[in-house]
Amino acid sequence: MGEWFGSNTVSSFDFFGIYHVLIIITFLIGVLFLLIYSKKQKSSNKQSQTLRWVFFVILVCSEISYQIWGLWNGTWNTREFLPFQLCSIAGILTMLALLTKNHKLIQILLFIGIVPSFLAVVTPELHHGYPHFRFWQFFIHHLVLSWASLYLVITSKITVTFKTTIEAYIYLLCYAAIMGFVLNPLFNANFLFLARIPTANTPLSLLGGGFWYYFNLCLVGLLVFILIYWCYRLINQLYQSKSTRTL
Repeated sequence: MGEWFGSNTVSSFDFFGIYHVLIIITFLIGVLFLLIYSKKQKSSNKQSQTLRWVFFVILVCSEISYQIWGLWNGTWNTREFLPFQLCSIAGILTMLALLTKNHKLIQILLFIGIVPSFLAVVTPELHHGYPHFRFWQFFIHHLVLSWASLYLVITSKITVTFKTTIEAYIYLLCYAAIMGFVLNPLFNANFLFLARIPTANTPLSLLGGGFWYYFNLCLVGLLVFILIYWCYRLINQLYQSKSTRTL
């Protein structure tokens, strides 16, 4: 128990090792399940509500257990444990959206809750390998975050337009400005990886340095938001045409 829940790295994380690959496969299976059974989830209120509360409880327990882990081991610090990273704040917004079913929150989560958590699963900034507590907490949090965001989009009657896409992007820019100009200097932190690129080998490492890092980061973010919007439209049209043929 001491080693499993401790702060020391018992086994280093193995990128694309067997356990990492199994996590990625699990992520994809969950996404396919939600997409394939989306119609049943809409029609079955009991099943939908059960899934909703399961997602909520897991996200809450994940965040609380992470904070307890840091406090228990005496490693808690503002730079790592304040929930200001993109997936952390997306997790909090997802909890609120699961509670309230607020359409504006769900629209935002379409853009920040699914793809960023998937990228974190594929290229995690993680030092602890299987079967350490942090390994399980990290991946469970990001898998459920992505699934819950997708679940909310599927089961809610939201409308996503190009205008709402740009609005969501502006919200992200405003949040990034607060992180970059206020909270990162205040806590000597690297929230949203705005102070420096992550230590892990992630796609952010390809964006260059200095001015070009920030320029490319903003450009890639905008392109990803637009790509998500067009994917949403395509999938929505496919479901609508399938429903029309069924009728």
